[in-house]
Amino acid sequence: MAFIIMHKTNAHWESGALPTAPLIARVGSLFGELESAGVLGGGEGLRASSQGVRLRFSGGARTVIEGPFTGSNELPAGFTIIHADSLDEAVKWATRQAEVLGDVEIDIRPVTEPWDIGLASKPDDVTTVRYMILRKATTETEAGSSPTTTERASLAQLLHEITRTGLPTATATIRSSSRGRRYKNTRNGVTVMDGPFVETKELLAGYVIISSDSLNEACQWAVPYLNAVGASEVDVLELE
Repeated sequence: MAFIIMHKTNAHWESGALPTAPLIARVGSLFGELESAGVLGGGEGLRASSQGVRLRFSGGARTVIEGPFTGSNELPAGFTIIHADSLDEAVKWATRQAEVLGDVEIDIRPVTEPWDIGLASKPDDVTTVRYMILRKATTETEAGSSPTTTERASLAQLLHEITRTGLPTATATIRSSSRGRRYKNTRNGVTVMDGPFVETKELLAGYVIISSDSLNEACQWAVPYLNAVGASEVDVLELE
């Protein structure tokens, strides 16, 4: 089984602040532990919403909201990370997804690269930007509904088109929050709450994917992750 641990952003990171050396070291150490344990399935951070866009689709109409944007319904239903020449191209691919899925809200933000935070120089041959196309949960997905066989086939074909250049992509479908768990830093320590969750208002800041035999086993990494990234709250959710 696969699980995703996701943490939320705040005004500090939305301002475009860069991570400190101690924060980078803590996160690097955690990823090293996950890799040594053989459970690491990937992980990314996201840039501020000022560098992204929000798309709302309703009845075949699309509304575009340029960043920065505030949180509304931030429960995730799934995401795709693609390489695109521009934000406009990423919007095009997100719109193609919405044509398959129907009424949906999608946030598009750039993925943080090592050169964005001063860890490396940008390679000369990198001409594209990685964008996360994040689909928000709906009443239907929170009730346990998932894409139909026809929708899955259409999305798979779309992903095939996206990868025609040979550049790697990532995709995940997230199960209902009723199957997850939330960890929150409080004055009295870390509190734990089983799903389903009420709609969170904080935007996604980053995530890690791990393989585990159960939710309980996956949650053993929740507090180390919470401490490593210095977040106030993380959700542990099951992937399809």
